[in-house]
Amino acid sequence: MKPIYILLLIAVYFCVLLLIAYFTGKNDTNETFFKANKKSPWYIVAFGMIGASLSGVTFISVPGWVQSSQFSYMQIVIGYLFGYLVIAYVLIPIYYKLKITSIYEFLKQRFGPTSHKTGAYFFMISRILIASFRLFLVTSVLQYFIFDLWNVPFEITVIFSIILIWVYTFKGGIKTIIWTDTFQTTFMLIAVFVAIFIILNKLNWSVLDMFTSEEFNKYNRILFFEDFNDKKHVVKSFLGGMFIAIAMTGLDQDMMQKNLTCKNTKEAQWNVISLGFVLIIVNFIFLTLGALLFIYAEKFGVSIPTINGAIKTDLLFPEIAINNDLGIPIGIIFILGLIAAAYSSADSALTSLTTSYCIDILDIENKEKLHQKSIRKKVHVAISIILVLVVISYKHILTANVISSLLQVVSYTYGPLLGLFAFGIFTKYTIKDSYVWIIAILSVIISYIINKFSIQIFNGYVFGYELIIINGIFTFIGLYLIRKPIK
Repeated sequence: MKPIYILLLIAVYFCVLLLIAYFTGKNDTNETFFKANKKSPWYIVAFGMIGASLSGVTFISVPGWVQSSQFSYMQIVIGYLFGYLVIAYVLIPIYYKLKITSIYEFLKQRFGPTSHKTGAYFFMISRILIASFRLFLVTSVLQYFIFDLWNVPFEITVIFSIILIWVYTFKGGIKTIIWTDTFQTTFMLIAVFVAIFIILNKLNWSVLDMFTSEEFNKYNRILFFEDFNDKKHVVKSFLGGMFIAIAMTGLDQDMMQKNLTCKNTKEAQWNVISLGFVLIIVNFIFLTLGALLFIYAEKFGVSIPTINGAIKTDLLFPEIAINNDLGIPIGIIFILGLIAAAYSSADSALTSLTTSYCIDILDIENKEKLHQKSIRKKVHVAISIILVLVVISYKHILTANVISSLLQVVSYTYGPLLGLFAFGIFTKYTIKDSYVWIIAILSVIISYIINKFSIQIFNGYVFGYELIIINGIFTFIGLYLIRKPIK
């Protein structure tokens, strides 16, 4: 598929996004940007959140992870469902009762201003790193298959991508995101189903043939019980997935801002619970696609792409879709699905980061009404620039499979949020608020040291994604040590 055709596809796609932004951004107010006027239908929010939850990382990196981890990712995804149940019945009622715009306002009401800002800053660091991971993956694919051929620097590709996101989100904010996410989720899911259909056809297999084949059975193992020291062990993966879901969705302004646009608590709960069940099915389909990609590559002699001598399984899907003889339709579908998956998470990240900085750090609601919109727009631009810089930096420091790196980072940055909210919800203590930021940073440092030397300290034990629980426990203990007596 020629690069110019890919570029035209991208241009047409973004024209549609701009059209959606035009109709949803007519009311350019902070109430619309931050809350969508609290009129979003829950089922629209839920469907759009599928794309935001999966992102470009799932679209490319999860299939690419199958070779080394088989279907073990499903253990984490099943844990997600139980995490979503906690969000629905513990966190959402609290947020709606308090009538907050940013979920970190809970920490201000519960503990004080330092806790409030600590929570907000940890969210912003987490979301900037995660959004940048996802954008890096997609821009790397576009760079590898298009812009390298035209000698366009990677930095220009990144800047161009984020400018496009900024253009269609700067007015409507979360109201625009609700509808663009729905549009983008549709394209992403269509892309996966079409890719599976085309590859099955090329292999002369039916769906039954696939599930009963010896080739597929090499990749489809889900449960890992044998070695508790292994990071893939089912208990560690399940618990890690559960608490990652609680942190990455329930304690994350990006995801919860969409939930808070629903009309009431009940609709927001339906949104989250339905998302949990749907993600189990969708992630299994992505892993199935991953197995088919490796089977196809082995059968037809497709080499896994390398960058600077390092094998990049993340690039196998685009390599097969664009550079092999499967036909133009799969190339078109792949590009549209990739862009949809990437920007459905990146655009909402930009909006939520703007919201959190304005509400939690700048206290924009107490500024003069005449200046509030101007402040919001300046912050929106500043966050865009930060994303550009972080994505570019990943080119020089990121080597591992992206989904693995993403979940590792989450364990460090979301752990303090988990401890803060747990202490606030499940105890009645007040704390010495000014020390909270020190506790949060120490928890991350201690967790990092324990993870770094876990093999030596714990006789061969390797931490998986349950590290987020350990991090949260350290924060919880630290807060207990700075508690004040209950009066």
